[in-house]
Amino acid sequence: MKHGLLRNPWNLLWLVLAALYFLVPLYGTAEFSLETTPGHHGFDAYQAVLGQSQFWSTFSLSLEIAGCTVVISLLLMLPTVFWVHLKLPRLRPVLDVIAVLPFVVPPVTLAVGILRLFEAGGAQTSGIGNVFIGQPSNWLLSGSIFNLPPGIQLLALAYVILALPFTYRALDAGMRAIDLRTLSEAAQSLGSGWLKVLLWIILPNLRSAMLSAAFLTLTLVMGEYTMASLMLLNTFPIYMFQIGNEQAYQAAALAVISLLLTWIALLGVLVLGRTTNDREVRIGGAH
Repeated sequence: MKHGLLRNPWNLLWLVLAALYFLVPLYGTAEFSLETTPGHHGFDAYQAVLGQSQFWSTFSLSLEIAGCTVVISLLLMLPTVFWVHLKLPRLRPVLDVIAVLPFVVPPVTLAVGILRLFEAGGAQTSGIGNVFIGQPSNWLLSGSIFNLPPGIQLLALAYVILALPFTYRALDAGMRAIDLRTLSEAAQSLGSGWLKVLLWIILPNLRSAMLSAAFLTLTLVMGEYTMASLMLLNTFPIYMFQIGNEQAYQAAALAVISLLLTWIALLGVLVLGRTTNDREVRIGGAH
């Protein structure tokens, strides 16, 4: 197994072809983003992009929406997955089906359906794209989520649905990796209630799973264009699209920056997955 690639040249060939398939376009994009004039290279495009206030405003907005999405997803899915694994294991196949539904429903259909739902609920509108002009009277948005405007609230809720497969799979894998029933029964035998069991015993053992779900959600939100476009919010993907239509070098630089962010997030998932396999299961944060 140690020298399997060398023993089978075909494995090495396919590995090299796969690497070239991914790396050659990336090299072309990076090289083009560094081109200033024919035959000369520099960081002019990156300086121009990073010097624009719109870059930072859209980037911070997407990060804000991503953070809101992560918090809502974890608050909804952690108790649900915990209770289903512990008390309702027969519902796990149902959750598995529900978790893949966002892959089946196109984002355009989902966004239009959400907008029409809130429009029918009483939001002041002047067309589908301007559903958030004025103050919506729909009770779901009458309160404030993290002091965010109604449009950002609804986009975050839509992203919660879109990120459901990633959040559920990460938490489900984390629950499967620990002896959930033994930990819960041991804590209850010491007088802990269900809320204390979840907060002080289960969550410390799901730290890697929660961070993995957060990284995957962050990657999704930072690259999602369709829903933000339909809801008329100027997020980071919208800004990338606008730059791509106007300035080629800056668009390539933005693509490289976006890819680096995605790679950092995925690298974090891989590192956390490795530490999960090497880590002992802990009760209440103690070995």
